[in-house]
Amino acid sequence: MTPRCDIGNMDKERHSMEFVEKAKIMLERWISHNDHHQEEYETFADLLEEAGKAESAKYVREMIELSSRSIACLRKALNAL
Repeated sequence: MTPRCDIGNMDKERHSMEFVEKAKIMLERWISHNDHHQEEYETFADLLEEAGKAESAKYVREMIELSSRSIACLRKALNAL
């Protein structure tokens, strides 16, 4: 008796691989995009401090820290693929 080839499963695996490749691309783009924003946020916080707006700069820096944590989650998601 020869084993049957399950075409349905092969098709699902192919679509699954296509999705994983697309997911990698999306995550890489989001990480790059967010990294770029991090740099902008840092510059903006520095400008706020220079303008004497230390409290505003403090909140922007707090947001930078939270954003860094979200980027770390995206990196973990990418590594888990």
